[in-house]
Amino acid sequence: MGNVIVKVQTEQVRDFLKGALSELEHFLNETTITSLLEETSGEREYFRDLLSNFRRLAVFCEEGREACDVVLNSDPFRKSAAEKVLYKIFHQCIEEFFNPRNDVWFEDSRSAYTGKNSIKFRGTVPQSIIELITNLEGKFQSIREELEYYETDYRTKMIHTK
Repeated sequence: MGNVIVKVQTEQVRDFLKGALSELEHFLNETTITSLLEETSGEREYFRDLLSNFRRLAVFCEEGREACDVVLNSDPFRKSAAEKVLYKIFHQCIEEFFNPRNDVWFEDSRSAYTGKNSIKFRGTVPQSIIELITNLEGKFQSIREELEYYETDYRTKMIHTK
């Protein structure tokens, strides 16, 4: 029974990553620093850092999706391998979304109580970036809640095997 639950979660995470990657790639393929500066005045370096973080997140999402495919296509399905992949996705994708490198945005944890978006930007950003983050935030939050179990469970297993 446990294998079925983990397999279904792995499929859900793969599908989530596929969708998130599609949105990120579309944005990145259509956006340049110049187009962001035309959309709103801001700091060129800050926009460069934002795009860099989106590219990094896209790479992590693609790697995670590929890892899910490998685990899901293995016969027989290996629960332990899937749990390790889900743990890695939690850290590389989900945590990267909410705590990006260079602190270009941050999560305001108090927003969870108000029902508002929790991602706050360090600087002024164009509407296109606000829309991208708004579209992704709820999806990332939902998957984070699903995968938090693996964070705790995996650490517990590592402590007990030492």
